[in-house]
Amino acid sequence: MKSIKHHLMFIFPLMAILLGIEFYLVFERTTHSYEKTLTAGYTMLVVAKKPLNMDTLKNLNSHISSSKQVERGNIVSEVVKGVSKSNSDAILKALPYFYNIGLDAYVHTSELEKIKTDLEADTNIRRVETFGSSYNASYKLFSFVKFTLKVFILFMGIVSLLLIIKQMEIWKYAHKERMQVMEIFGAPLMLRSGVLFRVALVDAIFATLFVSGVFLYVKFFWAAQSGVEMMMKNQEALFKVGDIGILLGSAVFIVVLAVYSVVFSNKGVQE
Repeated sequence: MKSIKHHLMFIFPLMAILLGIEFYLVFERTTHSYEKTLTAGYTMLVVAKKPLNMDTLKNLNSHISSSKQVERGNIVSEVVKGVSKSNSDAILKALPYFYNIGLDAYVHTSELEKIKTDLEADTNIRRVETFGSSYNASYKLFSFVKFTLKVFILFMGIVSLLLIIKQMEIWKYAHKERMQVMEIFGAPLMLRSGVLFRVALVDAIFATLFVSGVFLYVKFFWAAQSGVEMMMKNQEALFKVGDIGILLGSAVFIVVLAVYSVVFSNKGVQE
């Protein structure tokens, strides 16, 4: 029973780190999809003296990915009701050209200003409206959520790693006699620590399987019934087969780091 408790005290902190890693992977995939949605729904308005083509806009800034001209006839029809045909044609002729410009990515607010500056540098372009206030608000909120999650995962990872190292020290003293015997017969330091690697690697495999099982359940059972639109639309992003390799590799790296930190912090086993 005591042995199981010691293993759980190693597995739970390791699972916390692996959960943080997987949450980060899922968050990056789902937010990348969300960023695409935000990018597709965002356009800036460009007012030009003469017609613009896509090549000209791309030359001004490489982030411009689409251009759609606003029909001037629709604009004129709203303001010339009751006006003669000749006057209507004169207004249409004097009216500038309007374009809705799309971008290829959800860019930083500073980059948005650069795009505006690049466009306004063209003498043919009268004005560029980026709708900056609404864009800035959504971008800052989105960035704050991403930053907060990353800080939380980092903090949780550091605390969990310290718990793992503490448990590794307990195992070191539990196997003190065996390691002393190996030291007497001249076994190198890392060979004497082999027992710590074996025990920790087994727990690392169990932790990886547990975390993978949690996210597989979320992906195939919970997400579809959650009612959370983002999760339902991005169900495939909630877990991928390649994540198992990332989690196992991360677990092994943490085990090696923990063993090395314990072994080299106090070389040899004290009498």
